[in-house]
Amino acid sequence: MYDPTVARLTYRALLGRRRALILGALPLLLIVIAVAVRGLTGADDQTASDLLGGLALATMVPLIGVIAGTGAIGPEIDDGSVVYLLSKPIKRPTIIFTKLIVAVAVTMVFSAVPTLIAGFILNGNGQQIAVAYTVAALVASIAYAALFLLLGTVSRHAVVFGLVYALVWEALFGSLVPGARTLSVQQWSLAVAQKVSGGDLVTSDVGLTTATVLLVAVTVLATWFAGQKLRSLTLAGEE
Repeated sequence: MYDPTVARLTYRALLGRRRALILGALPLLLIVIAVAVRGLTGADDQTASDLLGGLALATMVPLIGVIAGTGAIGPEIDDGSVVYLLSKPIKRPTIIFTKLIVAVAVTMVFSAVPTLIAGFILNGNGQQIAVAYTVAALVASIAYAALFLLLGTVSRHAVVFGLVYALVWEALFGSLVPGARTLSVQQWSLAVAQKVSGGDLVTSDVGLTTATVLLVAVTVLATWFAGQKLRSLTLAGEE
């Protein structure tokens, strides 16, 4: 289910100079803001939770997921180079699964690691806030990567749709509209973070069991459907 050659090519595409700069900009901004906030307000648990929840989890993680998830396969479909990959004796689910693993890894590194660093800067992991949001970022990275990888296989405008989802649905509706929160990866990951923190600063509108089921279901279904879509692309290329 994992092909090293496909993984190497995907890593090379995602971590090229241009994308690496974009991927690194948001984590750097988070850490700079964390340093500034700590210098201005000192260590405060509520401030740390608000910043990590509002900037890191609600904005940075889905945006990085968009870049990594769509970038893992979208450009290859757009420029037609995916035909050469599909002509190789590699099973289509293997291609999708390998690209998912790469997208997840890249999303985790560029979102969870800076979230942990920012959390320790803000309040030294008081009330397990830094660790809780880091776990949330890790969990969310998997679901986001699967969703945006699927989006990259079904649309030539995957980045645009992904940004709309990340900025409008997750960052806006997912934070403000009660009904939309239950259909938000952000809220599902917050349920896990709430369990890790064990306090009142990290909360979610979704129960842990429900959140876990939804995270697994979305990841599995998105990966499966992406594989099915890739099969149809193969047929189109052969015809």
